[in-house]
Amino acid sequence: MPIEPAGTVLEDHAVAVVDGRIAAVLPLREARETFQPSVFLERPDHVLIPGLVNAHVHAAMTLFRGLADDLPLDAWLREGVWPVERRFASAELVRDGTELAIAEMLAAGITCFSDQYFFPEIVAETAVDLHIRAMIGTPVIDIPTAWADDVADYLEKGSDLVHDRYADHPLISTCFAPHSTRALSDVSFTELRVLADQLDVPVQIHLHESESEVVASVEATGMRPIERLDKLGLLNASLLAVHAVHVTPAEIGRLASAGAGVAHCPTSNLKLACGTAPVKAFLDAGVTVGIGTDGAASNNMLDVLSEVRLAALLAKTVSRDGGALSGDRALRLATLDAARILRRDHEIGSIEPGKWADLACVDLMRYNSQPVYDPVSQLVYATRADQVSDVWVAGRHLLDQGELTTIDKESIFRRSREWQQRIADFRE
Repeated sequence: MPIEPAGTVLEDHAVAVVDGRIAAVLPLREARETFQPSVFLERPDHVLIPGLVNAHVHAAMTLFRGLADDLPLDAWLREGVWPVERRFASAELVRDGTELAIAEMLAAGITCFSDQYFFPEIVAETAVDLHIRAMIGTPVIDIPTAWADDVADYLEKGSDLVHDRYADHPLISTCFAPHSTRALSDVSFTELRVLADQLDVPVQIHLHESESEVVASVEATGMRPIERLDKLGLLNASLLAVHAVHVTPAEIGRLASAGAGVAHCPTSNLKLACGTAPVKAFLDAGVTVGIGTDGAASNNMLDVLSEVRLAALLAKTVSRDGGALSGDRALRLATLDAARILRRDHEIGSIEPGKWADLACVDLMRYNSQPVYDPVSQLVYATRADQVSDVWVAGRHLLDQGELTTIDKESIFRRSREWQQRIADFRE
């Protein structure tokens, strides 16, 4: 399933990979005659797709999985997440949590993710070490944390990531990631906008996630969050609006006119009782939408395939239209469209010559995936993440028949258990 052209399914085909990039997509017999590969892998009864792109996640928060379930958003943050973050946020926690997240994502066919968390330099280093593609968001808020003292400090450290560490890096891109409009004053947002414009990097922000967020913005500023960002010059093609659940038709139009992207995180929105984003309305208006998992503390899985299925089902229910979001369109939201909102669609997101060989192979020879009338439909509506058999990033084989090739599973499990004990002791 190359994704581009849309809806295409190629049977008995091969992908030739040279120096980490896709050299050709061609019939299997022709591939054997044209290329003399050093490695030739056959996966009958499988489907090959572009590596899935997770448009929004807090990777290190895997270590908070199940920590504060069954709470509304504000209570989840104030009573569950924030106290633990204040006590434990550190480079060590971020590295261990991010390694766990990357292992989980690779095993689920995810080859690129957009992260938003503290110690972003650690997230970037871990992604490079484990050879996964990532957009690293620099957090920006008005209060001090374990990572930075004030807005100037956040922006300076973010600028260092962009300029000095990861400029033109093949795996890593960067963005600024203010938590929400409640997290920054107008002065701070203006400083952020000026620097983001100068560096030409995106801005990723939780936006219109909950009704309480919108109400608080109106009470504090007299404006809804999107209106405020527009006034401050941040509503543009560099904006990645995460969640965008509580939006009016006029606001959808403003997002579309600005060229802003939306990261849709359906499971997180449902679990925190925030609502459902109007995905069909976004797509009808021309807004580019990508699928995200959000963090494991609010999901509780980093499984983009399950998000694709849920996104398609919710779009049908919300619009009362069974054809609102087709299987092939939903899959596009998790591949090429998600790559587009991360500014990576020129190099990943579809199986096309010249792009990086970021690929995932899925086994359809399972009880729940047979018989196969329509491979796209089967992949979207009847496939689980544990059916991902193989994953490559830039041609490097990172998951081989269900086994991670470069990650020490036992070490990750041991450190996860240690963090669980430390955090549990703190909460007693």
